[in-house]
Amino acid sequence: MVFDLIATLIKLGVFLGLFLGLVAPIMVWVERKAAGLFQDRPGPNRLGPFGLFQPLADALKFFFKEDVTPAAADRPLFLIAPALAVLPALTTFVFLPFGPDVEVGGRVVPLIVADASAGVLLFLAIASLSVYSLVLAGYGSNNKYSLLGGLRASAQLISYELAMTLAVVAVLIPVASFHLGDVVAAQQRMWNVVPQAIGFLVFLVAAFAETNRLPFDLPEAESELVAGFHTEYSAMRFASFFMSEYVSMTTLSALAATLYLGGWSLFGLPEWAAARMAGLLGPHWLWMGLFGLTVLMAKVALFMFFYVWVRWTFPRFRYDQLMRLGWKVLLPLALVNVIWVAAATLAGWL
Repeated sequence: MVFDLIATLIKLGVFLGLFLGLVAPIMVWVERKAAGLFQDRPGPNRLGPFGLFQPLADALKFFFKEDVTPAAADRPLFLIAPALAVLPALTTFVFLPFGPDVEVGGRVVPLIVADASAGVLLFLAIASLSVYSLVLAGYGSNNKYSLLGGLRASAQLISYELAMTLAVVAVLIPVASFHLGDVVAAQQRMWNVVPQAIGFLVFLVAAFAETNRLPFDLPEAESELVAGFHTEYSAMRFASFFMSEYVSMTTLSALAATLYLGGWSLFGLPEWAAARMAGLLGPHWLWMGLFGLTVLMAKVALFMFFYVWVRWTFPRFRYDQLMRLGWKVLLPLALVNVIWVAAATLAGWL
């Protein structure tokens, strides 16, 4: 019991340090540098070499900025909304495997923080809670622009979660398991992105809508809603919404990599590298976890760059276009994909 608790705390500490200490600051810098690159501007270049200290300056600005609560706001709802934005984003990663089961001191330890048999269901259930933070922020602010942003968020996320869930269901049908470790193990010969290209496309587009990223950032459309649901937020509360967006992008990217690109595996490369390094500078389980996590984060980095690339390339959709795409295009495509995968599984092709 004590051994399992210590192992879980170590894995949890690694991921929390990775997400809180690296993902958000690095993505702030990458977002600004990429925006400058795509728009022929220099981007951050004053604070430190290549502007690398810009995320630190942003964090200090948020920390010392005045924290204002509107007098007419619903104070409990106004205060709880930023916390609800961060908690789901920082919780869902515990169901993502970053390596196979390894032996540590005669015990088998899964390289996953929470080894749940229904990991996919728990991931989707917890991730869907983020919509409450946007609705509560809009309603609790007692601001018409914030309220409209919160209503848009609820309609958008519910619409696109249906298509995303159907895409995930199609991945689970051939595996016959809700455990993400089994999903990775089933992709040792061929990644799911090949036979389920339609499902991958649906999942990818729905992920943009789920994270409120351009061209689907209607809940916070600056041109119409003056920043939408977080109009009345400032200081660290605004920073909570800001950080939750990047962490949500990372967790959904990791889920996409796990479902469609083989997760931590790379056709035997992490296992081969860990076997070569074992006994030289550390035990096999340590290298297996390190190489598996490196492969997974490399795939996540590809998705994160794609997020940034799309944001600074395509214009924002109108709201009617956004809803039409979700209900009349993505949802039918997701249903077609489920039917195709079910038929292929029954025929023994998958």
